[in-house]
Amino acid sequence: MLEYENSLYEKGFTLIAGVDEVGRGPLIGPVVTAAVILPKGYFHKDIKDSKKLTEKKREELYDIISRDAVSIGIGISSEKVIDEINILEATKKAMKQAINNLNVTPEYILIDAVKLDIDIPSTSIIKGDALSESIAAASIIAKVTRDRMMDEMDKEYPMYDLKNNKGYGTKKHIEALEKYGPCKYHRFTFAPVKEAKKTPELL
Repeated sequence: MLEYENSLYEKGFTLIAGVDEVGRGPLIGPVVTAAVILPKGYFHKDIKDSKKLTEKKREELYDIISRDAVSIGIGISSEKVIDEINILEATKKAMKQAINNLNVTPEYILIDAVKLDIDIPSTSIIKGDALSESIAAASIIAKVTRDRMMDEMDKEYPMYDLKNNKGYGTKKHIEALEKYGPCKYHRFTFAPVKEAKKTPELL
């Protein structure tokens, strides 16, 4: 998990930011990104791809990373931005926002999969959240941040079962879309939201 970081440390870089996103696939809500700079040489055996962790473990690690990180930046592109510029461009926009929201300027950036047009040297790593601790830490911060947003949205629109599906197109979510139509937080360029009957009272 530290192969990329160690290689950069050997080249003289010390402030390395990992960047990842959560929420490209859901039918509702924003895409959330995080940029995390961990201290040089930092290692925590439990930090790995957020998808491989339980919700309880992610919450624990969220607190640990928040405490130990040199800096954390969050970026968010709303469902409206996603509909306007598409999910990939919205993800890139949110990633740049996360980097800009760091209170320390990184010397190098490791990004999960996406290539960014930025002034700071960077490397895009396929499945980076499984190969770099910095990216894995960012995936945990982004995942917990977005999940908490979904939990709040669930209180407003409980019929979609967002607390459990986090916005993904589960059977229960699709059935609710067909029955009630989409709400104001849905991504209207995404099928099956596009195909669902619109109900003005939810918009």
